[in-house]
Amino acid sequence: MLRHAGMRPGALALQDEQGQCTYGELAERVAATAAGLASMGVGPGDRVALWLPNSAAFVVTAIACLWLGAPFVPLSVEDPPSRLSRTVEDCDPRVIVSTDVDLPAEYLATLGRPVVAVADLSAVGGRIPPAAADPERDTYLIYTSGTTGSPKGIRTPERAFRAAIASIAGLLGLDHTTRSLCVSPFHFDGSFGTVFPTLVAGGALVIPRRERMLFVKPFFTALLEEGITHTGFSPSYLRLLLSLPSADGLSDSGLRTLGLGGEECVAADVARLWGLLPTLRVFNRYGPTETTIEVTTYEVRKEDVAKGVVPIGRPHPDVSFHVLTEEGELVSRPGELGELYIGGIQQMRGYWRDEKLSGEVLRDDVVAGTKLYRTGDLVYRDDEDRYVYVGRTDSVVKRNGVRISLPEITRVLREVSGVRAALCLPTDRNGRLGITGFVEAGPAVTAPVLMGAAALQLPSTMLPDEVFVLPTLPLSSTGKIDGTRLLVDAGRRRWEPERMAQPVS
Repeated sequence: MLRHAGMRPGALALQDEQGQCTYGELAERVAATAAGLASMGVGPGDRVALWLPNSAAFVVTAIACLWLGAPFVPLSVEDPPSRLSRTVEDCDPRVIVSTDVDLPAEYLATLGRPVVAVADLSAVGGRIPPAAADPERDTYLIYTSGTTGSPKGIRTPERAFRAAIASIAGLLGLDHTTRSLCVSPFHFDGSFGTVFPTLVAGGALVIPRRERMLFVKPFFTALLEEGITHTGFSPSYLRLLLSLPSADGLSDSGLRTLGLGGEECVAADVARLWGLLPTLRVFNRYGPTETTIEVTTYEVRKEDVAKGVVPIGRPHPDVSFHVLTEEGELVSRPGELGELYIGGIQQMRGYWRDEKLSGEVLRDDVVAGTKLYRTGDLVYRDDEDRYVYVGRTDSVVKRNGVRISLPEITRVLREVSGVRAALCLPTDRNGRLGITGFVEAGPAVTAPVLMGAAALQLPSTMLPDEVFVLPTLPLSSTGKIDGTRLLVDAGRRRWEPERMAQPVS
């Protein structure tokens, strides 16, 4: 990233609401921040917690940590004190970097670690040489609740980070003319698929306040006024943009590439998007956090949209996919459904301080001599050897001995006229499996209408037990449909099935 400081020192690197920063200035700020961290005793392997909003300061401090060989740990500025305290206690950082040390007492009482204002780090002075490269050293720890509900730190090694960033930048075709808009929060590793590839390619990164991106008007303002050529976000965020009259403003933008990820890419949404921007290159991205940002970056084709199914594509270089059936056999035929296991260079080192859980998901008993990450995701290969994401293992459930695909029910509900979005979840109905649908639609769409439409396309065994019609489906902080909140608001509890596939013995 910093090599561009020598090649094009005057080129714009970062822009946020505090100002702009060229690549030459970025190099100076990173070096000064690294020296400030070193003065606080930070060295290779020491963790540095970044309690910073989306900002140039976050990016500068993260790169300074890379300079020192110190893993950075993004903290959500939206987390309540209790969760923040658990994360900080678990990762045990040498220091917490914040925008301000004048913090509310309830936060300071829970942190129990030194807190330094980011502006004070660069004022220390002096310089420190960059740490020697170490492919297996942690680059960052990112915390995700996963399915357990408790935070766990995912250790991303240097080899995985470098490989992912290089693949993403190359496949997206980013270069020095790229102007990228940051939409996702920086405590979500999906945002790194915009931030670091842009800087590696020598482009400019535009970083608005994250709160502004929760509203559509500021998004369009930034897109048009800043000459944005690339951005990335979730399919749910795209649906939100397309649902408003201002969506026509996309036609006036200079957007060249768009990365979608984190949820199923809906063909109908891409079709409408192309109606506004026919030359836009749309990429469907897939990758668990445990395999570093994304392991596929697939350019969506017109024929994919015509068929109504958008693949996730093929894995990045030096990444391997292996698919197991329910019986634990490796899939050999196109079209056969199974659970995806991922091997190769982008794999995490494991979960921080949790060898037991690491051993459960990093398996060496599936393919001899190969360590694979068990994703819990269901996929199949199509006739062109591309992978198609179907859902989670708990999205294919058994009721009365019949296998039921929740994504299939979701798609049927979503295709009903007037429906903008839908999600089906397995729920506990007094100790038995139930299926609950949540639909975003106007008042003309009612639960009986939806149930009737579903009955025309689905067998009785697959029909949902109930459907809730809402004016909007809530989104999580990362822009995905918030299934947990839907269940809580509806007074429902998620059904907990057994895991689908068993490892090959």
